[in-house]
Amino acid sequence: MDFISTTYLALFLIICIGFILGNIKVKGISLDISAIIFVALFFGHIGVVLPDILEKIGLILFIYTIGLQAGPGFFDSFKEQGKNLVIMSVVIILSAAFLTMLSIVVLDIEKPIAIGLMAGALTSTPGLATAIDVTQSPLASIGYGIAYPFGVIGVILFVKLYPKIFRIDVKKQEEAYEAKAYSNYEMILTGHFLVENEGAIDQSIEDLRVRSMTKGVISRVMHKGKSFTPQKDTVLHKGDVVKVVGSKEALKRVKLLIGPKTDLEISLGEDYIVQSYLLTRTELVNKHLGELNLRNSYNATVTRIRRSGIDLAPSPNVKLQLGDKLMIACAKDVTLQISNLIGDNKSKLSDTNFFPLALGIVIGILVGGVSFAFGSSVTFNLGLTGGILIVAMILGRVGKTGNILWVMSGNSNQLLRQFGLMLFLASVGTKAGATLVETFMQYGITLFLIGGVITLLPMILAVIVARMFFKVNPLTLLGTITGAMTSTPGLAAADTITKTDAPSIAYATVYPIAMVLLIICAQLLGLFL
Repeated sequence: MDFISTTYLALFLIICIGFILGNIKVKGISLDISAIIFVALFFGHIGVVLPDILEKIGLILFIYTIGLQAGPGFFDSFKEQGKNLVIMSVVIILSAAFLTMLSIVVLDIEKPIAIGLMAGALTSTPGLATAIDVTQSPLASIGYGIAYPFGVIGVILFVKLYPKIFRIDVKKQEEAYEAKAYSNYEMILTGHFLVENEGAIDQSIEDLRVRSMTKGVISRVMHKGKSFTPQKDTVLHKGDVVKVVGSKEALKRVKLLIGPKTDLEISLGEDYIVQSYLLTRTELVNKHLGELNLRNSYNATVTRIRRSGIDLAPSPNVKLQLGDKLMIACAKDVTLQISNLIGDNKSKLSDTNFFPLALGIVIGILVGGVSFAFGSSVTFNLGLTGGILIVAMILGRVGKTGNILWVMSGNSNQLLRQFGLMLFLASVGTKAGATLVETFMQYGITLFLIGGVITLLPMILAVIVARMFFKVNPLTLLGTITGAMTSTPGLAAADTITKTDAPSIAYATVYPIAMVLLIICAQLLGLFL
């Protein structure tokens, strides 16, 4: 077995076997990438040890990319109408932390193992990373490995059984959710209107203040059978047909301002085209849409912006983000110029500039090392994981500073995060494997039971809080619970119950908060108990 002890061979062998096992599904349930830690536990048990530097590099990459991704969602969640969802997620995390504290104080479970149990019960790898960092002990990964399987299975079973136990009519709840969603979010529509109102005849689009008065955008005008892209000084004549893009309410206001809707539609014409352009020029990130000056420069109109699957109204004040899809109406002969202006290069989204990555990590490490004194005897610092996570979240929110683009494409982020996670799990797993058997002999089935309680009880408390104090749609509640439990398999189970996006939106709202709060709780348990 000596050849297995070769560092690079052992590392990639653990990763390969981990992926093979992780892809095995039993009744739709799989361990996915987390299977690597179980393989690493076995390799550690037979004497394989990986260098500490692999663990640190993996931890840093994983936490930093998680922070970049979570940053915008974390800060935005405080602005949206998700206060109740956040409260429920806080209930789950704090109750899990309280149960962990009881297991340390009352049941005399070793602190690293107990914090690892909490991370495993809530299926949180960042929580495990924090536990290992703050306790400086590989025993945390043993607790994680023991609690994780039921953490995955328990959430899935809870999600599947909840509608049946409480006899919830899923179809009725879907209708209620969609009715509320459409009342809260404006859909982007198009409509054709006939210029007939006296106040609009022989007036320019600028004088009518169409955009500011109605929040709609006139993308085309047809005058005497000829259609063209209007400019702000375009004059509307009686009988002209205008094509407008905007929300339902915006189109109603256009009708009052310009004239009635018409069944006539403006043909595109041979020299006219509407197509999407992918924003990949980093110089444009955080700039306002109005700064592109498309109408004056190319006689082109942005009809909508698609971002993360959502259509946004093309307001001049919208800040552009990397990967935005701009739907633009323009003449065919200017499409190349607009493409060059926007970028429209899919391959650029997979490029990664390592300078901002390295600089952000350096700042995070420095911030994590700063100590804060409370009185004369208590000092506290964010540590490696806390410093890097908070800095990454802030940089993810900022997006760009001068010429430095902090954010990266989703594909690049996912690749680096997976790579870091693989290194981290393989390294900590081999360390923990060396003491796995004797730890199990010492605690027996107690750890499994504690992990199960930490998984189930917080979810039950969240349901009680939701039903007693908040009127939360059950589909949204399931997404909130899976997000607070940081359980992607749980979310997948919730998605199979409904055709709506209710669970996904709730999951995205609370996940960043739950992840950060769990890391903070793990740090506090490690520092003060």
